[in-house]
Amino acid sequence: MRVDYLIVGAGIAGSVLADHLLKAGKEVMVVDDATKSNSSKVAGGLYNPITGRQMVKTWNCDRLFDYLIPYYKGLETELKTNFLFDTPIYRPFFSIEEQNEWMAKSAENQYSNYIKEIKSKPEWTNEVSNPYGGLLLSKSGYLDTSVFLEAFKDKLRRSKKLIESDFHFTQLQKLTEGYSFKGVTAKRIIFCDGRLGVDNPYFSWLPFSLVKGELLFMKSDVSPRVIYNRGVFVIPLGNGFMKCGSTYEHNELNELPTKKAKDELIQRVEKLINFDFEVIDQKAGVRPATKDRKPFIGEHPVEKGIWIFNGLGTKGVSLAPFYAKQLVEHMEDEQPLDAEVNIERFFSLF
Repeated sequence: MRVDYLIVGAGIAGSVLADHLLKAGKEVMVVDDATKSNSSKVAGGLYNPITGRQMVKTWNCDRLFDYLIPYYKGLETELKTNFLFDTPIYRPFFSIEEQNEWMAKSAENQYSNYIKEIKSKPEWTNEVSNPYGGLLLSKSGYLDTSVFLEAFKDKLRRSKKLIESDFHFTQLQKLTEGYSFKGVTAKRIIFCDGRLGVDNPYFSWLPFSLVKGELLFMKSDVSPRVIYNRGVFVIPLGNGFMKCGSTYEHNELNELPTKKAKDELIQRVEKLINFDFEVIDQKAGVRPATKDRKPFIGEHPVEKGIWIFNGLGTKGVSLAPFYAKQLVEHMEDEQPLDAEVNIERFFSLF
């Protein structure tokens, strides 16, 4: 079987990229082993325009967010499945000074599109600790990553574009033009293999900075109407169920939930919210973050036809649509890649 592209990995990066290539009229085959590591399945799935302790606009915010919401909504229609939940995020202020700062910022064009409302007084006090009010964001919410990934994988299965198998590099053969893997001949191979990229013989020289993250799933008699986010996020899933996270661990890079992370998250959640809850589950995953917190996108410096789309880290939901589109335009139409994501920035390490 001949295809234009063989994609290795069907997490958020691989799935979104495969979708863009299919929509561009390309023949695609995806290789994915569901039993292997996939941090996408246990991701928080949050898309948030204002991030961090200092509450700043997320990198490349305007370009990313103008594209990602209509993109996922279009996929929901196509796949006849709901997985994007457009939900305001409420970020309590730490002080009156911070409130005043955001009052001023709300009039600036760069922020006004993302601010739904500024609360100058405490709001929803039975749910959240916010003595100085807070910032209610728009163009925010979460993607149910497990539902999205399974719905897209079902589409690939039905169209016979999915090989559910481990990818062994010893089974990859270089041809005069392209590559062959398990009877599939491809002009190009794109590795979207997440944390496994650190052991990829073609791209292990890139400066990955893997980070383990843990999430808690909770149950309460209270059903918040918004996502609470300050030091920890609390995402309402409906009927009193919630998801909260996340932790950042750079040393113990495994997928085993820990008591340390559970205690840390419970402590942070208790500082943020004002209602009782019960922890009903805990999950862990290892994210493919990078040294400079920017994705790894581009073609191998020597092995032509070998590409990477990886390193989306904690913001895969936000980054994947825009940069999948840009990568397809780069490969097919020779449009430029952003220098900040192009792996050429690290060619000196090869």
